[in-house]
Amino acid sequence: MKSTGKILVIGSSNTDMTVKSPMIPRPGETVIGGEFKMGAGGKGANQAVAAKRLGGDVTFVCKVGKDLFGDNAVENYRKEGMDVSHVLRSDKPSGVALILVDGNAENCISVATGANGDLTPEDIEAKADLIRSSSILVLQNEIPIESVLKAAKIAHESGAYVILNPAPACALPEEIFQYVDLMTPNQTESEFYTGIPVNDEASARKAADALRAKGVKDIIMTMGSKGSMGFTSEGTFFTPSRKVEAVDTTAAGDTFCGGLAVAVSEGKTLVEAAEFATAASALTVQKMGAQESIPYRNNL
Repeated sequence: MKSTGKILVIGSSNTDMTVKSPMIPRPGETVIGGEFKMGAGGKGANQAVAAKRLGGDVTFVCKVGKDLFGDNAVENYRKEGMDVSHVLRSDKPSGVALILVDGNAENCISVATGANGDLTPEDIEAKADLIRSSSILVLQNEIPIESVLKAAKIAHESGAYVILNPAPACALPEEIFQYVDLMTPNQTESEFYTGIPVNDEASARKAADALRAKGVKDIIMTMGSKGSMGFTSEGTFFTPSRKVEAVDTTAAGDTFCGGLAVAVSEGKTLVEAAEFATAASALTVQKMGAQESIPYRNNL
């Protein structure tokens, strides 16, 4: 890995509209008594903000609309201290996510992709020099997959360390796996990409072996409230979750990924990186919302 320590996140930017109520409605059902919040979100943006707050040198590339949501997003990233010169604008509306959170802090999310779907491979190619100058590239699946592939290939060929959070689960070209240094699927995503249901250590190991057979170098698999398992060149390890009172799991996985990127950029081992990321995500679940729940380095 290059030693610049620079983290580049390429991904989605959304405005999150969250309702917390006793239960998530079934089809055709209305649930009364919810609490509403609106805030900044999107997997790419969440991971960029997390990495920045946790001490990383972060640049974020995304695409937002020429609308109020887009203007607010750019201003938000500026306030976070990130360089906003690489935020692109689209004639499509900015992305929006509708999030429902139940009394057990579980959530379901529906996303209107908007401008995120307009982040093209040509846009990525235009940022090739930026990608090549970064030591770590963080990617997710809320932008066009051909753009994810293009970014991963450029980064890999330049010697950057590529982290792929393969969420939401969707069909990926087999080529992409050979460009990934660290993949961070959850149990559901692991099953999606391998066909192996993950419900214990043995099945997690089988799924990780299948991913490594595709070309992925290392895997840190998140397993909800249990913690995470690492299947890496450093060996296999388990990182238990912190025992906290969870109120909203939104952005916990994104905080985990941002924390991993920061730790790796600082030269930590993947075992140390998982411990650092776990501590950060444990703080995230104790607050409502996405980016507003992401902790700062001095909170750890």
